[in-house]
Amino acid sequence: MTGVDPGRLDDQQLMKELESIHRTRHDTLLHGSNDALRTHNERMAQLEGEYLRRHPRRPASAGRTRDGARERGCAGAPPA
Repeated sequence: MTGVDPGRLDDQQLMKELESIHRTRHDTLLHGSNDALRTHNERMAQLEGEYLRRHPRRPASAGRTRDGARERGCAGAPPA
């Protein structure tokens, strides 16, 4: 495992790690080696999994649901 076990991070540290890994995602995808991308994927899954474990009932924004996407008229969304 790379980095500190996400379960050992406090909430503030976890959010800081999530912000950092999301910030570097695009660059890793475009320019990282396969090993770097695999490591990035694994770490992101660990961090996101811990966040979801701590916040299983987090509120979802209406615009981030299928119905919300349909209301925006997003391409690829089937008609209601």
